[in-house]
Amino acid sequence: MRGVRTIIARALLALLLPGVAYLGGVAALAADENHLPIAIELSLDRPINAGFAPVVLAATDGLFGAEGLAVTTDVAGGSPEAIGRVVSGASEFALVDINALIRFRDHGAPVKAVFVLFNKAPYAIIARKSRGIHTLADLEGKTLGVAEGDLSIRLWPALAHQNGIKLDSVKQNHTSAAVREPMLSAGQIDAVTGFSYLSGVNLRDRGVPADDLAVLRFADYGCEAYGFAVIVNPAFAARRPEAVKGIVRALIAGTNLVIKEPGRAVDEVLSRMDDGSRDLELARLHAVIEDNILTSEVERNGIGGVDPARLERSIGQIGQDFKFSKRPSAAEIFDDSFLPPRDERLIN
Repeated sequence: MRGVRTIIARALLALLLPGVAYLGGVAALAADENHLPIAIELSLDRPINAGFAPVVLAATDGLFGAEGLAVTTDVAGGSPEAIGRVVSGASEFALVDINALIRFRDHGAPVKAVFVLFNKAPYAIIARKSRGIHTLADLEGKTLGVAEGDLSIRLWPALAHQNGIKLDSVKQNHTSAAVREPMLSAGQIDAVTGFSYLSGVNLRDRGVPADDLAVLRFADYGCEAYGFAVIVNPAFAARRPEAVKGIVRALIAGTNLVIKEPGRAVDEVLSRMDDGSRDLELARLHAVIEDNILTSEVERNGIGGVDPARLERSIGQIGQDFKFSKRPSAAEIFDDSFLPPRDERLIN
């Protein structure tokens, strides 16, 4: 009877997890084959867009299932909330801005990142060239629109200092995210802070000519920050280290698929959006791949890891606008023990 029950369980898994590899006509899970998949809750810090395509393809192509994982996602109201869910154990994993995690660690919660998806943070200032802004220095005397909760403005002081710009020479107009791009397109402000692949693409969609947009990426002006990273609940990581490694492997495979098949990736993303434009999301995905994921550092070292010296410098840049009670070290922010070897992390 036990053998029959095992066969039935395997058959059910085969139906539930179409992406799982098959051996002898039944599903063969990477985890212990006598157990059901490990249930995983993965929090996203915002609604689905093309930037989350590696997660989407890892799910739709059965990459999580092949690792013995049953992954479901939920949407949090920003990185701090998603981090809080992981701290509390409500979610095992979250995809968040690693710079928000660095600030959060000041509260003492021992949560670490285990995989970096965006090797460069997408922080940018998006400006109208017709307002006289072509480079960062041109912002002096201009008005910068800043949305409530915007993460990029938190690194603006370090960027301004590094590039010899006086902070008080740039006026800030604080507003809601809903009206930030409309105000720029209407000429009510000169520039906005945001993510290059979000605000920059959205403004083109609002009819602002592409040749009138100056996308001033922080990374091009000396910002060392990494971007979105996967964090894990420490108790879960200690209890299920192979599951953490499985999540990382699945996301590496998902990223490779996204780069090879961006059109299909966007179609899968759109199937999970309430209202999305294929052209818009495809432009967004190409921007993410080129500016944030497939960097020279990733081409050399593979995806997912960090350069500890660079991460330390980025923590120092955050410290120019954030007073740590105890500044965290790079080792307290990122744990590389769950990463596969470099050769298995190279994008091909």
